Amino acid sequence: MINKKIIFGLFIVSLLGACTSPTAMLAPAYTFSSSGNVFHTGLNYGSNQVITEYTGKTPIENLKELTKSEKNFKKNTLESDDFYYLVKNKIEKTNAILNVSNQ
Repeated sequence: MINKKIIFGLFIVSLLGACTSPTAMLAPAYTFSSSGNVFHTGLNYGSNQVITEYTGKTPIENLKELTKSEKNFKKNTLESDDFYYLVKNKIEKTNAILNVSNQ
C-alpha cells in the first residue's frame, strides 16, 4: 500500500512538474545547499516574492535600474549646493576644533 502511494505521488509530481516554473525554486535550493539553513532559505525566497509583488519587478531588475540611475545620482549629489554647504561647514568646524586644540 505504501509503495503504491509513493509511486502515485512520484507520477503526479512528474506529470504536474511543468505546471510551475522550474526555476522558481532554483535560487532557494542554491541558498539551502550553500548555507544549510532552512530559515535563511525561506526568508530569502519570501523577501524576493514580496519585492516582486510590491514593485512588479524581480530584485535583479531593481538592481539593474538602480545601478543605471546611480551614476547620475552621484553626479547630481556632488554638484548640488546642499552638498557644498555641508562639506564647507564640516571643514570650518574641524578647523575651529584644531585651532582651539593647538593654542
